[in-house]
Amino acid sequence: MPLNDYLKMKGIPGISGIDTRKLTKIIREHGTLKGSICGIDENPDDIITSLKNKILPNDQVKQVSAKTAYPSPGRGHRIVLVDFGLKHGILKELNDRNCDVIVVPYNTTSEEILSLSPDGIMLSNGPGNPKDVPEAIKMIKGLLGRIPLFGICLGHQLFALACGANTEKMKFGHRGSNHPVKDLRTGKVALTSQNHGYTVKEDSVVGTDLEVTHLALNDGTIEGLAHKNAAAFTVQYHPEASPGPEDANGLFNQFLEIVEAEKREAVANAKA
Repeated sequence: MPLNDYLKMKGIPGISGIDTRKLTKIIREHGTLKGSICGIDENPDDIITSLKNKILPNDQVKQVSAKTAYPSPGRGHRIVLVDFGLKHGILKELNDRNCDVIVVPYNTTSEEILSLSPDGIMLSNGPGNPKDVPEAIKMIKGLLGRIPLFGICLGHQLFALACGANTEKMKFGHRGSNHPVKDLRTGKVALTSQNHGYTVKEDSVVGTDLEVTHLALNDGTIEGLAHKNAAAFTVQYHPEASPGPEDANGLFNQFLEIVEAEKREAVANAKA
């Protein structure tokens, strides 16, 4: 079957005959822009006017999050995975470590999560502006310091907002694999997979209970945070990337070690 016929059958749009190098230069100079794929017979002025007037949606997380909670059973630690548009690589990494996972929608409250008796909380990746998900920020505040927490990408940004830091839109964003990230505590550099258009503002971390743990070597933006007084840390990149670099895959082990340590401490305190 010809490719064109196959794409039509599947309802997949395609484009050809454009100078992709010029398009790349435009994006590099002006940042992320609105765009449209249209027929060659359409009036460019009408398309541009339509794009200028188009209001981009801000409910992307609602669109992609699970509508109801569902389990992914295991015999290990019970982890509640909050779905902001999760990559199933996260679920796979937890399953590979025999975690008993419960995936919950983005708007699940802290009280509802605590009722599931979790050993740890995972905040997933997801699309859009973190400030468009205020219910998640409130939920994180309700869990912080009570249950170990690990956030990835959008989860990282929401965690920062919940702790009093701020986020901003990047001009270009980070896309693709092989982004070098330095762990400030160990000095090691990991090649990472990334896909985000927002970042935590560095100066906004000052005065909070957050510590910057990772930096992007390409542009110096924040790539990791840890809470100074709670068992909680986050990264901007994707340690679960599949396919992609696996340099940071050990962060899942680090999270579960924290979960185990917190459980031991809770048992010891109960005996005392």
